Amino acid sequence: MSFKIAVLVGSLRAESYNRRLARALIRLPVAQDHEFTFADIAALPLYNQDEDDDQPQAAKALKALVSGSDGVLFVTPEYNRSIPGVLKNAIDHGSRPYGKSCWTGKPAGIIGVSPGFSGTAMAQQHLRNVLAGLDVPTVGLPEAFMRWKDTLITPDGEIGDEAVEFLTRWMKAFLEFVEDHKAPS
Repeated sequence: MSFKIAVLVGSLRAESYNRRLARALIRLPVAQDHEFTFADIAALPLYNQDEDDDQPQAAKALKALVSGSDGVLFVTPEYNRSIPGVLKNAIDHGSRPYGKSCWTGKPAGIIGVSPGFSGTAMAQQHLRNVLAGLDVPTVGLPEAFMRWKDTLITPDGEIGDEAVEFLTRWMKAFLEFVEDHKAPS
């Protein structure tokens, strides 16, 4: 079964570690039969409830992408022991106006990479709390708090040898989770 997956990277930097990880993950053989589309969260203005009746075009595009997807892949850094503001802003846009959230019931995977020893453990926990409030089920195990090393992603954009087995297992678990939670057609 082939899935459409929306990808949200919590960093705006073009060559961020997390964007590089996201691009490498979707190149894994286990992901080849699926369609991954990156959301443009940089285009979103700051969320403003006054615009709920006529959301900005970038918010409408995000909501259409997520609504048309079978699952969501969040790849996020950790900023000050939490999720980046740009990612929270995207989640807020997608959840509004009340009763018209694009997130409800969408199965999600959360992964991230950081130079620190704890990877993105705190950010992922905060993100799980936010998503739980929006009725977004998330993959529980395996958890993936990746520590950045220059060997994690090869110069060709592939997962490096020391992480390929684990990240393949993680991606397989995520895709199986999407299958288990896919809404009936």
